[in-house]
Amino acid sequence: MAMASKASVPHILFLCFLLFPLLVVSQTHSNVTLGTHLIAGEKGSPWTSPSGNFAFGFRPLEDQDSFLLCIWFNQIPDQTIVWYANGDKPAPKKSKIELTTDGQLVLSNPHGQELWKADINSSHVSYAAMLDNGNFVVESKDFNHIWESFSQPTDTILPGQILQVGDNLFSRLTNTNYSRGRFQLRLLEDGTLELNPVALPSYFPYDPYFSIEAQPADPRSRLVYNESGLLYVQRSNGSIVYVSTTVVLPIADFYHRATIDFNGVFSLYAHPRPSRGSGGSWSARKSIPLNICLINGDLGSGACGFNSYCGIANGMPNCECPPEYTQSDPNDILSGCKPKIPLACKEDELDSPEAVFEFKDLSGTDWPKADYERFEPVTEDECRKLCLKDCYCAVAIYRNVTCWMKKLPLSNGRLSASDTGKALIKIRRASSVSTKKKNKKIAIVVGSLGASVFINFLLLAATSLIAIFAYKKRPKSSKQVSNISETNLRSFTYKELEEATNGFKEELGKGAFGIVYKGHFPLGSQNLVAVKRLDKVVQEGEKEFKTEVSVIGQTHHKNLVRLFGFCEEGPHRLLVYEFMSNGSLASFLFGLSRPHWDQRTQIAIGISRGLCYLHEECSTQIIHCDIKPQNILLDDIFRPRISDFGLAKLLMPDQVLTRTGIRGTKGYVAPEWFRSMPITAKVDVYSFGVMLLEIISCRRCVETAWGAEEKAILTDWAYDCYREGKLEDLVERDEEAMRDEKKLLTFVMIAIWCIQEDPSLRPTMKKVSQMLEGAVDVPHPPCPFPFSSIY
Repeated sequence: MAMASKASVPHILFLCFLLFPLLVVSQTHSNVTLGTHLIAGEKGSPWTSPSGNFAFGFRPLEDQDSFLLCIWFNQIPDQTIVWYANGDKPAPKKSKIELTTDGQLVLSNPHGQELWKADINSSHVSYAAMLDNGNFVVESKDFNHIWESFSQPTDTILPGQILQVGDNLFSRLTNTNYSRGRFQLRLLEDGTLELNPVALPSYFPYDPYFSIEAQPADPRSRLVYNESGLLYVQRSNGSIVYVSTTVVLPIADFYHRATIDFNGVFSLYAHPRPSRGSGGSWSARKSIPLNICLINGDLGSGACGFNSYCGIANGMPNCECPPEYTQSDPNDILSGCKPKIPLACKEDELDSPEAVFEFKDLSGTDWPKADYERFEPVTEDECRKLCLKDCYCAVAIYRNVTCWMKKLPLSNGRLSASDTGKALIKIRRASSVSTKKKNKKIAIVVGSLGASVFINFLLLAATSLIAIFAYKKRPKSSKQVSNISETNLRSFTYKELEEATNGFKEELGKGAFGIVYKGHFPLGSQNLVAVKRLDKVVQEGEKEFKTEVSVIGQTHHKNLVRLFGFCEEGPHRLLVYEFMSNGSLASFLFGLSRPHWDQRTQIAIGISRGLCYLHEECSTQIIHCDIKPQNILLDDIFRPRISDFGLAKLLMPDQVLTRTGIRGTKGYVAPEWFRSMPITAKVDVYSFGVMLLEIISCRRCVETAWGAEEKAILTDWAYDCYREGKLEDLVERDEEAMRDEKKLLTFVMIAIWCIQEDPSLRPTMKKVSQMLEGAVDVPHPPCPFPFSSIY
């Protein structure tokens, strides 16, 4: 028996050896068997990878009745989509994805009509599986990939994925529209890697705005995104050309992806894995190009669409329309712009063009590809007159003594703080249009009266009698009309907001005024809102609350967070704001990577414009009292939006925001709070100055972890760096900032002017905005701490 037992050992080991590959497969696959299906909109689990990191299935689109068949990161809050099958043909509710019994992967609508089908040419399918690297595969019985999502990329590639010659990545049309968009990354037949804009709907590629050429041509080149998170072009001889040479965060601790975003920026992103704790967001480790507003070409509209102009924020285009132009498609920020009133003119209007047209000025803006005439030397006034008398002229650019005439459509528009030119936007006077319409209406009315005076008299009499009767029967109402009704703010019930936030479940943040929750309104839609539940609000009755909310509701500026509505039911006081998808400036500045210098400067300029509006352009002046990076939010194109403005008066009189016992946050508060001095808008200027230094240096205003006492207080250290001519220390030798040395020095000087202890020495926010944009010279500032730097 002993001998038999010993003899069986090799057989057992041999059997284990044979079974080992099967054991490995079972550990790395979650098999989808033949005949298995998923139904769009029905409860049930998607097909997930063994670790749960990725999922394959249906995701609802904005209208909740259409679905996208896709793969997504399954263990992070935003569940980022990395592959999709039917971007151009959203699937209606009850659609089905099925791995059929004959081995086909088919998406069909509720009527059985085919919407999408994987290209599988084999009768040997065994199963499908969602793998832990994000690849969805259809496997043969001998474990070969018959079909895989990695070989059919959309807008994203993942570590371990390889693009072969002829493969493309296409951007989405918008952030929420998964139709094929305006940009592509492609590996050409000769091995050249390119980023191109494309012409919709033909997808003809325009001139590339980024390329890595193959010299000599190499049709066996590959774009490799390796498991360490490095991206490079590999040639057939083994040589490597890196697209990303930066040191990446470890794969064990971070998810990685490379995506061509809807705006044409190709970025390598990292996101903390759940094992590192809750929270975190995607951080761009590298973006190509750094400034997509500078893409150029003889054909196409540029980054933002025809007649628009582009500024940069976080490597992403901030697309704007010129004055008196409006977006061609409100749902697509890259759709370009069109005049609100058509510019077409007639020869008889050129006799007195000043009565028909006028100009709106736009500094630092140009459309370099739309010139058709050039005049030099001329004065600005002569430039305006030349454009007025030319029916083709839609915009004139005046720079120094040169006048460039441009006609529609305008292409490759861009905004640059360093551009000393001025765009003169020609618009039709509304009065000229209304006069024409009025004259036409008068002619029609006169004709009608001549034909039927008696009938019109009867109609007028009947209308008068009905109006008098209705007036007498109307319900009696209060003579006092709430100011809130004039602001188009919605009055929400507490129950509506409780349902919209799923019982105040998902907390976005916590601040001086209370907690902010994420919500959906209308309920069940993809329309996100931020609901701020106010604490410690002044309890002086309904009138005071409505007055302050009314003031907030009357503000309209692109650098302010918009208020949608409010709730004042019983003890509950809540405010409903638009949702800002990219979080706060604090997380942007102090996150995993240092944002680009140009992005930071544009954000600073945007904040200054918003504060200038609050201080000088509102119907009622608003002093914020708590300017800091946590109260600056970033929208979907990383444009800065000031939040919590106008709320200071809603605080309890004895409410303490910090240990200092004043309104504001430690490190950002102006000295006058401590000296019984009058509180003016200059307290916001001081806080802005501190925050501007944070934007410049990407470090917090009070930092005890730096190991050197002289660097702990940013304002003190920044002035020392300025005085000693060592600004490279302040920006930690940031190459982009150092290359822009003049602007760096200017921004530091502006910040020092803002943090002067004497409020009278601080500039107004209007002056600050002008200095940041280069419209006003910045003199050398004095020492900001003549009395004491400690308070």
